[in-house]
Amino acid sequence: MPEQRVPAPPALKRFIWDIQSMVELTDSEREILLIGRDLMGRLLSSEDWLPAAFSASGPRSGRQFQVYSDGLERFCVASTVLAGGAGLTVAQPAVFELMGVVSGSISRTAGAGEGRLLRPGMIEALGSGRTDSINLFNPDTDRPAIAIHVYGGGISQLARCEFGAGGAKTGWANGEGDPPYDIFSIQTEIKS
Repeated sequence: MPEQRVPAPPALKRFIWDIQSMVELTDSEREILLIGRDLMGRLLSSEDWLPAAFSASGPRSGRQFQVYSDGLERFCVASTVLAGGAGLTVAQPAVFELMGVVSGSISRTAGAGEGRLLRPGMIEALGSGRTDSINLFNPDTDRPAIAIHVYGGGISQLARCEFGAGGAKTGWANGEGDPPYDIFSIQTEIKS
């Protein structure tokens, strides 16, 4: 008999429902970014909402997990986990992005631009239109760093990460037994 999947924690479930409602009710990217920033702040202020399956770091690497996949491909929730001193280059499609730092510190650099150091609780809300890659780096060598992202659009099937000088692309780091949540796996009663 297969192992029972860990249910989505209440705070994560509420966040996903709120993001889904937001993208259903507005087409304005500006509104999505403003409201989404507030929703992300509420999520980051709670604890124990990111299941271990989506927050496990590799020994000396960076990985990105797909946490939620919207069946209508309006948005996607992902986590990035960087081991101490590790970096990761992520392909950035031309969609909006909300990124919040859960723990540790992450230096984020778009293309050849200057990096910005983000600490726990800090949120970036970025509009669509960018297609360069994003470099994420954990400057702390003694602990992992974790971020949560909401990407607009259907990026669930894209190769996400580029590793090494050869730029070999890989997909999401989800294990076979840890697929992303979907509407059916979070569709239970939500209590405020």
